[in-house]
Amino acid sequence: MTWTELVMAAAPMQAEQPAVSDVRTGEVLSYAAFARRVTRAASGLRAQGLRYGDHVLVNVPLGANLPVAVHAVAWAGGVAVLGAHGVARMMITQDPFDPAAAKVDQVFSFRPVPGARPFADLLGVGSLEFGPLAGPALTVDGRRLFDNTELATDLRRLATRLVVGKDDIVISAVSEPFRGLRVIDLAMTAGAHVVVAHEPSVVGCRVLAQERRATVVVAPYDLARRLLGDPILRVVDERAVVSSLVL
Repeated sequence: MTWTELVMAAAPMQAEQPAVSDVRTGEVLSYAAFARRVTRAASGLRAQGLRYGDHVLVNVPLGANLPVAVHAVAWAGGVAVLGAHGVARMMITQDPFDPAAAKVDQVFSFRPVPGARPFADLLGVGSLEFGPLAGPALTVDGRRLFDNTELATDLRRLATRLVVGKDDIVISAVSEPFRGLRVIDLAMTAGAHVVVAHEPSVVGCRVLAQERRATVVVAPYDLARRLLGDPILRVVDERAVVSSLVL
């Protein structure tokens, strides 16, 4: 299985079960909706001229839309560039952008933004059944490229080390997009439910864990160590989700 196939693999079984909940916006993304949007948006990107290896800036905050945008680009054969600056074929955003900093041909946005077309425009041209078997898929800084094989292999290893089950509810208290994306990837591979916290604090995480009946929280070191001691909540240092990747 490729990287995106691993993340989508639980969709047939989990169907309308929640995959990602965004505390900031209140949006809940189901497994079925994730797979549907990724494959349809990938088809739309291809229809708009995206070719294998083309870069796409992804300027989307952590939440329900980030994994959709990134995996749609990867499934279409493009390279998702996490950021709002640089030269690329296209851009997927959620907020206003600086045209002088983002040298792109086309922009699609999850929200109304001047100079951008709705992301929904990408969803109306059918589904892309098969994604690429190999090749570059993601970059954090525009220089270090992660390919599909590397990301898939690391995700399998991560699932072995940080065991997450389909019944787990995982709070992501991570603020850095790439680490947050890896938390979502890991949880979705297992069929779990990720709740993305907004401006997480110790008190906020504990309240959220109680409200959502969470079983796992992934957080920065300082926050993670202050959350230790709960007999029900398993605490994971966010560095663990990227420790095996050379950044």
